[in-house]
Amino acid sequence: MDLPWGDERTIQFVTNVGLITSNGSYGDNIMAAEWTHHISYSPGLIAVCIRSNDATYDNIQQTKEFGVNICASDQATVSNISGIYTRKEVDKINALKELEFKFYKANKIKTLMLEGAVVNIECKLVKEIPFGSHTMFVGEVVETLLNPDKEPLAYNKGKYWLLDKNIPKPSAEELEKINKIINKFKIKKEILF
Repeated sequence: MDLPWGDERTIQFVTNVGLITSNGSYGDNIMAAEWTHHISYSPGLIAVCIRSNDATYDNIQQTKEFGVNICASDQATVSNISGIYTRKEVDKINALKELEFKFYKANKIKTLMLEGAVVNIECKLVKEIPFGSHTMFVGEVVETLLNPDKEPLAYNKGKYWLLDKNIPKPSAEELEKINKIINKFKIKKEILF
């Protein structure tokens, strides 16, 4: 069964916006990737899912590296431009510079990084896995820059959101009640001789 882009079922997910930077035969590029995931603490691994017809796909395959810039709440314009246009038709980096967004040279990879992102993560490619309509590129983190005063942009139902309402975890009282119930249903391991 397919779950097409924009379908009512597929837009229910709440995601961040990863702005993926790369540099290869298409030159410096930035694209918005809704499917950007932190998948391992040690080593630090980030997965990005990209279609094979994207310029970023070709750039990453050629250079074996990419930048992940988690979009800040004040960078919706960057996300919009990065997601709508393709580097095959538009030099998005220079267009964004003209709109007064700033980039800096990465420290350990040969690509640009977006200034003011929530976090900038430089990655070296360790695995490439084709999955249906997209390919997952897994990169090992080689450098990071955190901007703790920034808030991440969230994406849901084709719109941008700011996560400004915290839903509290269960209280100590609730957790005590939950633990009593969980303990009643723990599976006892039998020792067989």
